[in-house]
Amino acid sequence: MHTEDDWITTPISADLLRGALDLEHTEDGVLPHRLPARARAQCADGQLAMAEAQPSGVRLVFRTRATAVELDTRPTKRVYVGAPPRPDGVYDLVVDGRPAGRASVAGGNTLTIDMTTGTAETRPGPAGTLRFTGLPGDAKDVEIWLPHNEMTELIALRTDAPVEPAPDRGRAVWLHHGSSISQGSDAAGPTATWPALAASLGGVELINLGLGGSALLDPFTARALRDTPADLISVKIGVNLVNADLMRLRAFTPAVHGFLDTIRDGHPATPLLVVSPLLCPIHEDTPGPTALDVTTLGTGQLRFRATGDPAERASGKLTLGVIRDELSRIVTQRAADDPNLHYLDGRALYGETDYAELPLPDGLHPDAATHHRIGHRFAALAFTPDSTLGWAHGR
Repeated sequence: MHTEDDWITTPISADLLRGALDLEHTEDGVLPHRLPARARAQCADGQLAMAEAQPSGVRLVFRTRATAVELDTRPTKRVYVGAPPRPDGVYDLVVDGRPAGRASVAGGNTLTIDMTTGTAETRPGPAGTLRFTGLPGDAKDVEIWLPHNEMTELIALRTDAPVEPAPDRGRAVWLHHGSSISQGSDAAGPTATWPALAASLGGVELINLGLGGSALLDPFTARALRDTPADLISVKIGVNLVNADLMRLRAFTPAVHGFLDTIRDGHPATPLLVVSPLLCPIHEDTPGPTALDVTTLGTGQLRFRATGDPAERASGKLTLGVIRDELSRIVTQRAADDPNLHYLDGRALYGETDYAELPLPDGLHPDAATHHRIGHRFAALAFTPDSTLGWAHGR
């Protein structure tokens, strides 16, 4: 049993964190962000603010001989009116690259969201503590992956031996942007989101800019990608544009070009992969916007539906099929002058055969088993030596 005198408290600073682009200092600690402050200041959307502050892919990484680790955090729990309670966010412990434990923190702030009215209310709550004990006493690299779907204020890190920043192991940095599916949607935990799993299989360092509901070709997101050092970059484009019914084909094409142009301003020759949407039957040929199926409220399983009219494609409304065709055309056009630009049809990661076996539980988001499948498929397509992308030699 550890006494108070056994613990060493280490300030949580940027050199102990990976996967975050900014660190906000709060009254009690620090709050990791996945978009820089300048980007956050350019959009007042509450969905984006929530998503970018949920630390998908963010992890504390340090080297230590400690056998016990404590972390004080203040999570923000989401409660959806009419929906069953969500499980507590998960913290995954990884020691020398191998899974070594899992924990959650109760309590914290509560964000109550009413999807039928679009309102949200936050109620403050107390911090909590997670503990990992019984670690080997030799020098080791320790990673604590923060919840991919739960805002997490970091307050204190305690160990029973000193810690220091983990050394750079020389691994390639993979910078990825996408929607809630890339953020992790209903994955089993932060190391089980498909990008985290693919990164582990590929031996790369992940920076995950998957932003639930917010992969909308925003210029500030493109600038964040432009300004972030990376050896490999991928952008998954499409489903949120249909969900939000944000633009027509006339605006979509130049917006994609502008997004890619901005990335190329900072990464002129970095391998860049454009990924089109995974299969999503409700929006393959039917435009958005996407709406909650209110008939499922109180049933224990939320579902979404498409509210557009397929005939509206003639006037430029976007569907996933329209977006795939246009992304393929754009990448083919640009690749003539950009040999490091590649295209991947998202249905190679999750297509009709997969849907028949592993349907989308809410009509929109994959479950934990599907994340596992997508992660393995992406790693095989991108990170194996004989892959067509050649990313295995990206650094």
